[in-house]
Amino acid sequence: MAFKSFFTLFLIHICLFASLSYAEDPSFYHEFEVSYITASPLGVPQQVIAINGKFPGPVINVTTNNNVVVNVRNKLDENLLFTWAGIQQRRSSWQDGVLGTNCPIPPKWNWTYNFQVKDQIGSFFYFPSLNLQRASGGFGGFIINNRAVISIPFATPDGDITIMIGDWYTRNHTALRKTLDAGKGLGIPDGVLINGKGPYQYNTTLVPDGIDYETIDVHPGKTYRLRVHNVGVSTTLNFRIQNHNLLLAESEGSYTVQQNYTSLDIHVGQSYSFLLTTDQNASSDYYIVASARFVNESHWQKVTGVGILRYSNSKGKAAGPLPPPPSDEFDKTFSMNQARSIRWNVSASGARPNPQGSFRYGSINVTDVYVLKNKPPVMINGKRRATLSGNSFVNPATPIRLADQYKLKGVYKLDFPKGPLTGAPRMETSVINGTFRGFIEIILQNNDTKMQSYHVDGYAFFVVGMDYGDWTENSRGTYNKWDGIARSTIQVYPGAWTAILISLDNVGVWNIRAENLDSWYLGQETYIKVVNPEPTNKTELPIPDNALFCGALSKLQKPEDISSEASLTIGQSKVFFTLLMIICTLIPIFH
Repeated sequence: MAFKSFFTLFLIHICLFASLSYAEDPSFYHEFEVSYITASPLGVPQQVIAINGKFPGPVINVTTNNNVVVNVRNKLDENLLFTWAGIQQRRSSWQDGVLGTNCPIPPKWNWTYNFQVKDQIGSFFYFPSLNLQRASGGFGGFIINNRAVISIPFATPDGDITIMIGDWYTRNHTALRKTLDAGKGLGIPDGVLINGKGPYQYNTTLVPDGIDYETIDVHPGKTYRLRVHNVGVSTTLNFRIQNHNLLLAESEGSYTVQQNYTSLDIHVGQSYSFLLTTDQNASSDYYIVASARFVNESHWQKVTGVGILRYSNSKGKAAGPLPPPPSDEFDKTFSMNQARSIRWNVSASGARPNPQGSFRYGSINVTDVYVLKNKPPVMINGKRRATLSGNSFVNPATPIRLADQYKLKGVYKLDFPKGPLTGAPRMETSVINGTFRGFIEIILQNNDTKMQSYHVDGYAFFVVGMDYGDWTENSRGTYNKWDGIARSTIQVYPGAWTAILISLDNVGVWNIRAENLDSWYLGQETYIKVVNPEPTNKTELPIPDNALFCGALSKLQKPEDISSEASLTIGQSKVFFTLLMIICTLIPIFH
């Protein structure tokens, strides 16, 4: 009898511990088996990167403060890393999945990412970050929902739909790399994909027979949330749906002032949420269009993605011409004014109960200013390279964060210039020296003829201004210091500048990069190093137990796949906790 009481008490304590562990921050587990498959999205068989045999990959759908565990099995024939665009990886740049923080996952190996989506909501995506691999696929959506205790600033939609758009080449990423390595440009893309599929045959001259196209099924009189991501290589796309308004509601983790657009330019790497109301008469299906912008449209007609929005009571197939894009092929003022119209909803609550606008960024003193200037590619040491302020970044053999952990010298230099270099361009592992809890102003100056977009890992920055010409200190008089949108990827128009502000409250080493894959591959990136002078786990988590080692630290790496054990642990822990919770329900029987 005494043993029975002791055993029951023991079970109660274990169950209490388990319930408390799960009650705080639940974990969600994903297995990513990454491999090549053959697909023909534009009618030409080609090698694409699939996750669990699917292209695009699965949508990760979690809630604020959840823990996300993703075990990646690399079945490619080359190194692999995944980065989680817009996921801030609070206190843990170890999980960011870029070469400045992580050694790559070798072929035939596993590695397990384990991170918390701390204090975030919104629409994001993930993708393979190495060597143009995103040009062959491997991407998928990443949704972070509000906690139930925090209301969203619109009625709960009747459905939630992820749409991945992007320019696409029928050459795979290894062929595109060879083109860039040979000093050539990538040329005009072969088309645009919508959710991994080619265009509906709206025109028999431009679209061949037999193309599989995306169809989105809806019901009349409903409202759907569309999460649209430009995961392409280098082309800005104008997104529109025939006869429908797009009510903008959120962008990359920030709720926006809600306003209707008939179409919106979505630049490479950007994400938007729209509310779509199905209020048309369904006399036929409706075109979903993503078409190339800021190009010679007569030469780029084929670079158009077309899908179908189908009402359940539709009376026939879509036919006739596509809804037209903005009629400003040679006038980028319309697009910039549209971009300026996207404002932060300062009264809405985001991941926390307090309104987004309670962080009054416009009243904070700037501690550092950097002007990052983009120019057309240049020749450095006989190689065609892209630069930021005259520096073309060279990825070190040993990741920056790992080098710091083991106090290695000479891996990188904390000498990234605050303004463009005056001398010859250089190839260096040059890094920005950030100040913990500083407030940095970065001006992105685009002196090229092509549209560029830039991404910052680890943070949401405030977009405070953009205009044509060269930025000067007088340009600050035009800044929006109240409701500039907070996001992680921003466009910079040709011959123009964009200014952003970042609160450096997230310790780590964080990538700043061109989202245009050709510019990124050719060296247009850097990192910002943010260090707390008083090391503490409260501002940065310790190095993960399963960290991979490479470069000067490669001798520390065990020869076997160290994360295969972690993979088993994921599966075993799920089984263990399931059994444990079943046993917990049986306590009354024991008692």
